[in-house]
Amino acid sequence: MKVAVVGAGPAGVRAVEQLVRAGLRPLWLDEAPDGGGRIYQRPPAGFRRGAAALYGLEAKRAQALHAALDAAKPAAEWRPDTLVWDVTWAEKRLHLLHQGRAEAVEVDAAILCTGAMDRVVPLPGWTRPGVTTLGGAQIALKAQGCAIGPKVVFLGSGPLLWLVAYQYMKAGANVAAVLDTTGFRRKLGALAGAPHDPVTLAKGLYYVARLRAAGVRVAEGVTPLAIEGEQPDAISALRWRDAAGREHSTACDAVGLGWGVRPELQLADLAGVPIGFDTVQHNWVPQRDALGRTPVPGLYVAGDGAGIGGAVVAEMAGACAAQAVLDDAGLPADQKLVNRLQRRLRRQARFRAALERAFPFPISLAATMPDETILCRCEAVTAGELRAAAAPEGPHGAAPEVNRAKAFTRIGMGRCQGRVCGAAAAEVLAAQLGTDAAGIGRLRGQAPVKPLPMPAWQGESA
Repeated sequence: MKVAVVGAGPAGVRAVEQLVRAGLRPLWLDEAPDGGGRIYQRPPAGFRRGAAALYGLEAKRAQALHAALDAAKPAAEWRPDTLVWDVTWAEKRLHLLHQGRAEAVEVDAAILCTGAMDRVVPLPGWTRPGVTTLGGAQIALKAQGCAIGPKVVFLGSGPLLWLVAYQYMKAGANVAAVLDTTGFRRKLGALAGAPHDPVTLAKGLYYVARLRAAGVRVAEGVTPLAIEGEQPDAISALRWRDAAGREHSTACDAVGLGWGVRPELQLADLAGVPIGFDTVQHNWVPQRDALGRTPVPGLYVAGDGAGIGGAVVAEMAGACAAQAVLDDAGLPADQKLVNRLQRRLRRQARFRAALERAFPFPISLAATMPDETILCRCEAVTAGELRAAAAPEGPHGAAPEVNRAKAFTRIGMGRCQGRVCGAAAAEVLAAQLGTDAAGIGRLRGQAPVKPLPMPAWQGESA
C-alpha cells in the first residue's frame, strides 16, 4: 500500500511515525528543505542559536519533534523541496514540482498536513517595504537569523502575536510596541477554557508579563489607522487609536501583523473535499471526521490544514489520521492510542473554542477599511473597487458572491490566489451586501496552487 503524507510539520511527522511503525514506507513530501513546519522550523546548517533561544518554552517539544523527524526519514521515501501543486484524486494522483521539474505520482491514500497561513487585515501603508506577517517575522528569525527591522511594532491579535513579540524581544530585537486589537475584557473569555489547557494559558500569560517587564509598550483594544513613512519605500511610524479614542504614533521601521491563521485548503479543495464554514474559528475548513477522514475515499486531513488547533493538536491529529489509514486498509490499528488521543483532542477543542472567543477575527475592522486601501496587493485592487463590484448599478450588475467579484475585479487572481487578501476581502464584500462571510462564499482553489516555472510544464529542468 502506497500512502503519501503531504507536509512535515507536527501533523506530518506524527502521521509518518505511525505509518512507519505499522511497517509501511510512506511517500513523504514537503515544500521546505527540511521538516518541522513553521512553528518548529529548523534553521539552516551552521546556524549558531540553540533550541532554547529559537523556540523558548517550546524548545523541548521542538527537539522531540525534530528527533522523530530524523528517525522517520530513513524509513520513509523522504522528498523535501517538493511542492504538491495539484491533486487529481479521481486517478489518486499527486502532481509535484521537484528541483524545477514537474512529475506525477499515484498513491492509494494520502494524508494532507498542509498547515496554515496568517490572516491579515490590510490598512493604509501595509504594502510598504518592511511590513510582513507574523509568520514571515518568525521565518526571518528562525531560518535567516535576522529581525524584520531594527525597531519593530507587532500588530494584530491572537496567541501568535504575543509569541512572536516575545521571541523577538528574547533574541535582542527592539520591540517598539505590541498592539492588540482585542480589548482586555474580551480576552478574559479565555479563562473559561483554562481548565482544559492551563499550561498553554500560563505560557501566554508569561509572554505578556515578560514583554511588559522588559519595558515594551503594550496596548489592547486598539484600532490601527495607517503605516506611515516619510519616503514611499520606507516606514517611519504606525499610527493608531487606543481604546479611549486617543490617537498615537509609534516610531518604527518594520511592522509584523496578523490576526490568527487560516487553513491551507487548496489541495483538499482540488481533491473534491467538501469545504464548510466554521463559525467558531471564522474559517473555511475541510469536512472530516474526528480522525481526519474526509468524504473522499482514501483522503485524510490533519493539523492546522484541517482546522486551526496549534502544534500540540496537530501532532495528535496526525497520529490519529495515520491510524485511520491503517484501519481503513484492514491493517492493525492501535485503538488504545486513538482513544487516548481523542480524549485529549476533545479537551483541546474546548480550550481552542475559548481562545477563538477571546481573540476574534476583527470583522468590523476589515469591513470598514477605507476605500483607497489596497486590498489585493497582487492585482492592486482597492477596497473601494471591491465594494463597487457589489453595486447593482455597476457595469456587470452586483456580484452576489466572492468568486463573481473576483471575475469583476481580479481580486484573488494573483500569485497568492487570495491567501493573503481573501479573509479581509470576504468581510468587505459581505458588509456591502448585508450578509456575512459564510453567505458570500470562498475563493475556490485553482491549480497550480503556487506559481510554477514555465519549463516545468514541459518536464524540463528549470
